[in-house]
Amino acid sequence: MKLKENLLLGMCGVAATCSLPQSIVGQVQQVNKKPNVVLIFVDDMGYGDLSSYGAVQYKTPNLDRMAAQGVRFTNFYAVQAVCSASRAGILTGCYPNRVGISGALFPNSKIGLNPEEELIPELLKKQNYQTAAIGKWHLGDAPPFLPLQQGFDQYLGLPYSNDMWPVNYDGTPVTADNNQRNLNFPPLPLIRGNEKIREIKTLDDQAELTGIYTQEAVKFIKENKAKPFFLYLAHSMPHVPLAASDKFKGKSGQGLYGDVIMEIDWSVGQILNTLKEAGLSENTLVIFTSDNGPWINFGNHAGSTAGLREGKGTSYEGGQRVPCLMTWPGVIPTGSINNKLACTIDILPTLAQITGAALPEKKIDGVDISALMKGDSLANPRKILYYYYKKNSLEAVRDERWKLVLPHPTQSYEGQMPGKDGFPGKIGQRAAGLALYDLRRDPGERYDVKELYPEIVESLSILADQAREDLGDDIMKVEGKNVRRAEQVE
Repeated sequence: MKLKENLLLGMCGVAATCSLPQSIVGQVQQVNKKPNVVLIFVDDMGYGDLSSYGAVQYKTPNLDRMAAQGVRFTNFYAVQAVCSASRAGILTGCYPNRVGISGALFPNSKIGLNPEEELIPELLKKQNYQTAAIGKWHLGDAPPFLPLQQGFDQYLGLPYSNDMWPVNYDGTPVTADNNQRNLNFPPLPLIRGNEKIREIKTLDDQAELTGIYTQEAVKFIKENKAKPFFLYLAHSMPHVPLAASDKFKGKSGQGLYGDVIMEIDWSVGQILNTLKEAGLSENTLVIFTSDNGPWINFGNHAGSTAGLREGKGTSYEGGQRVPCLMTWPGVIPTGSINNKLACTIDILPTLAQITGAALPEKKIDGVDISALMKGDSLANPRKILYYYYKKNSLEAVRDERWKLVLPHPTQSYEGQMPGKDGFPGKIGQRAAGLALYDLRRDPGERYDVKELYPEIVESLSILADQAREDLGDDIMKVEGKNVRRAEQVE
């Protein structure tokens, strides 16, 4: 009798579902499907490069749409202000020094992200996700380090930065006299899977990259719309050398940098429109953020920090505070703003929470910020952020309000004439002293108030000591107890 009742109920359920309009059936089906995730990670975009963050010059209607339909984070940080380290952080949920990655890895590097680390795609594949990496990789270009060996089902992109080639920033050939660093670099290899399919040799070639990446991303979404998927779209732009396709070159009215931003915005629009056309918008979390702040010694070929201090390659706010937009219709409140502290390393545990994936077995540093993105005003998961740079130098620590800058040597753009049209300006060097900043009142880090708040200095110094014990600190010559090594090939 019980079996018969269940059978009849099931048949009624099927009949009821069949009689519903297709739009409602689609919504019912989406409820039972794990959410898709699109993570768009651009290169060297400044905090002030989007109109939703105060920019008045750039045309970014699709990113504006993301801000209007989702949440805009105002205290969101790249975990470190340089390429490879930042990418290691976002994909592992760890401070990059915990996993042994620092700086920007050069072509033919023997070092890469250890395949034993569990990355976002590896966690999600256990939940039957399809995974793709498209764009800049920069976690080792030797075969054991490439994306297919790190949990991705497919890959198309450059294995490192677009300036690591035998061409100067203005497009002229490298010689021993004008660019010793790049003299022996090969042409940029465009890789599909594990194989080079093309060489990127000129700026005209680079002008195709945003379009190539976007086309591949759209194709991946269309081919996997019936399955849960994770798409990691890491644009090479707006890292110098800048290049925009003919469709956008000269169209922004704001120079080549504006053209590049305009094309990235177009790319975001293509992704959003493809999701909508496939009926996937309401079951897809889209995240847009940057790997670090702008390389401001490139002048008109660099972005804006919106008044934050310094830029890329420093642990000041201009180097690490970045734009972050998230949309997920029906889950993330429209037009919301979140001022709580968050970081790129928080993305991994957040995705684990919303997909039901297990966290990595090894220690990570990220925290789940899903409550923040969903609009919980009482949530405050990240209490502390450590600012590391170079191999393992602890340069600052902040809590929800205060930032203690620790003594350290630093590069500096202050007082230096920026470059123009692809030619970099000089970068100075200075010794940063102990300083305390109230980021709530002084986000530009202009007024050192350590003499007024010695108790805050003391409490943050205790936290710095805890970080040194855990992760180490080259400046203080302290070895961390819980760091892991990068992998090395012969």
